[in-house]
Amino acid sequence: MSAICNQIQEEHLNIQEGDLRLWWIPQCGMDETFYYPIKSISEAKHMLDAFAMYDLFQMEQYIKDDFSNVGSLEMFEDGDWCDWYNEDGDNINRVDENGVTIEY
Repeated sequence: MSAICNQIQEEHLNIQEGDLRLWWIPQCGMDETFYYPIKSISEAKHMLDAFAMYDLFQMEQYIKDDFSNVGSLEMFEDGDWCDWYNEDGDNINRVDENGVTIEY
């Protein structure tokens, strides 16, 4: 296993209060969810965009017929993973790379 894979695996095992992780379901209706540890809101925004663009690329290249994906950010609080929200109550899809609410 590569050093990066080892580091990611270790991060999954040493969960601490306030840790962040992404969850991603590349095809809604799947029984399994993909999780990935994240260090910042900025990293979460970039990774969620990358996951979505990768799914779109696969569809455009006829690797997938279609897809309906979903994902978001969680934070470890009080011994459990919970949806992440900023101080205004907005999730990762409604904030900028600093966690500040985007006004539409």
